Amino acid sequence: MTLDRLRPQVDRALDPFVTAADRAGLTPDGVSVLALAFAGAAGLAYTLAGQPIAGLDADRRLYLAGAVLVFGNGWLDLLDGALARRQGSDSSGGDLLDHVVDRYADILLIAGLAAGSGRYLLGFLAVTGVLMTSYLGTQAQAVGLDRVYGGVVGRADRLAVIGSVTAVASVVRPTAGGLGPVGWLLVFLAVVGHLTAVQRFYHCLSALE
Repeated sequence: MTLDRLRPQVDRALDPFVTAADRAGLTPDGVSVLALAFAGAAGLAYTLAGQPIAGLDADRRLYLAGAVLVFGNGWLDLLDGALARRQGSDSSGGDLLDHVVDRYADILLIAGLAAGSGRYLLGFLAVTGVLMTSYLGTQAQAVGLDRVYGGVVGRADRLAVIGSVTAVASVVRPTAGGLGPVGWLLVFLAVVGHLTAVQRFYHCLSALE
């Protein structure tokens, strides 16, 4: 989880955006919903980048648009928490909404990648790995432990990888029969997702002993 180590620097960079959002009258919940909209738009862009749909031609340049939207989703995901702290509106309800929105965002992004590349089995393996990672992180609380964030790859790292690889996919085409950047991205998400889930599972077991 390399990017989590940069949280102090990120918080400082966020400060002017938090101030602007607060002055504009935005709420943390509103920012969370906007982040979900970015993820949905990115998923659609990824789908259209790889496969023609409803008369629209596939356009690999949309992978770059999707990458920009993914980075926007990640930025907004940081902003909603910082805005809640600024406004003193931290709440269990807001935390629940944030987690639900994040999981739907993960599903939309991976579904778009799978649909656009036609790699549905890899997409299934990737999305289950990501969801199990999140589940193990929060399930720790249900058994009396602190929420677990550790593991190979956290959400911030995952979004950075998705955005970077899909930007590359806008200019690098897969060879005939090859996985290409998006296929390998799904492999990566599947492997590190399940590996991170297993790491969190054993961490919880060790803490309960």
